[in-house]
Amino acid sequence: MSDSPSIDISTAEKMSRLANLKMSSEQLKEMSFTLTKVVQLFHSLSQVNTEGIEPLVTPVDIRLVLRSDLAKTNFSAEEMLSNAPEKTGNLFTVPPVV
Repeated sequence: MSDSPSIDISTAEKMSRLANLKMSSEQLKEMSFTLTKVVQLFHSLSQVNTEGIEPLVTPVDIRLVLRSDLAKTNFSAEEMLSNAPEKTGNLFTVPPVV
């Protein structure tokens, strides 16, 4: 990929300075190499012909499925607490959590 962009050591050094990172020359070389690979990957992606392709919001088709909003009879407090092992008034009693 000779025509794709690359990140040289001086650019890596400037980036580390802007990010307020102290990096050794070896770390700067590694950062330069890694960022060059990332930039080259994005460059190769930008070369893909997407003519006629509709943009996606998500990678898979999503269908909105709604259910009917039906009014139902609510349970009374006594019915809700009928199977509770312990209760205090109209509340469930649970062990304290620290």
